[in-house]
Amino acid sequence: MTRLVRVLTTGGTIASLPAPGGVSVGVAGRDLVTGVETDVTADVTVEVREVMLRHSFALTRADVAVIARRVLAELDDPRVSGVVVTHGTDTMEETAYLLDLVHPGERPVVFTGAQRNAAEPDRDGPRNLSDAIRLAADPAARGLGSVIVMAGAVHAARHAVKAHTVALDAFASPGYGAVGQVLGGRVRVVARPVRPPGFALAELGELEPRVDIVPVHLDADGVQMNACAAAGARGLVLEALGTGNPTPGVLRAVRSCVTDGIVVLVTSRCRQGPAVPVYGGGGGADLAAAGAVFAGTLAAPKARILLTAALAADPRPGMVLDRLRPHLSA
Repeated sequence: MTRLVRVLTTGGTIASLPAPGGVSVGVAGRDLVTGVETDVTADVTVEVREVMLRHSFALTRADVAVIARRVLAELDDPRVSGVVVTHGTDTMEETAYLLDLVHPGERPVVFTGAQRNAAEPDRDGPRNLSDAIRLAADPAARGLGSVIVMAGAVHAARHAVKAHTVALDAFASPGYGAVGQVLGGRVRVVARPVRPPGFALAELGELEPRVDIVPVHLDADGVQMNACAAAGARGLVLEALGTGNPTPGVLRAVRSCVTDGIVVLVTSRCRQGPAVPVYGGGGGADLAAAGAVFAGTLAAPKARILLTAALAADPRPGMVLDRLRPHLSA
């Protein structure tokens, strides 16, 4: 039986060609896939839809909502085995995670991109796209949710991070590892991610609530948190020290923000291990006592997407916390 895969193109390096003065986006969706289909098994039909043509560093929350709506619209077609999204690598992990939060079905959503532009003789885009199509069509991928495929490795959206600026195997899943691989044209799934109940995309609108990420460093004084609050942030993600520790100035700012009804989600700037409230004496335990919520193993960019979604669904702090909890313990 022929399996149908829809490829949605959004731009990024995979769709870029060199131009005077730098690299510019220039490959249309149909051209991007030309030549790749012949590399995929004969029982897979590929259809292409161009959603936008933009570098991922230029995307807005509204753009990401557009991509999510288009993906779910394609999955409304029961003939579709899976959807592939070509995307710039800079913010791919965030878009992929949003899709994981709003896609409740079994059919996979596979993100891929490239580290080298389409004119490079050793470009990686065609191989990555071919692998992504194979994965999206393979029955073994059912139930994986949203994943990222680069350099043959399959990473769950919840854990995937861009770990290298230029290497072809740019993505990693610190502390977890890949959930599968595509090697020699064959798909192998070795683990299945935990996927708590997410959100209905319709309840999220354009992801309007402002949520900012604030890094903690030696002697941070909380000025950034106060500035974000003054700019209208309804949520803050604190990229804290170690297991989730603030400086004294940041702790004071957190207390003020929570009192003002701003939800504070605590992550760690460490790339492995959970953020947990261990230390007193001005440490993470005092953040928890002040009303901050610990994000477990979620990295700050993912925590921001999750908190934005929860605030968009229902801005009342109590309801936000109810929507967050299943995802913070996964």
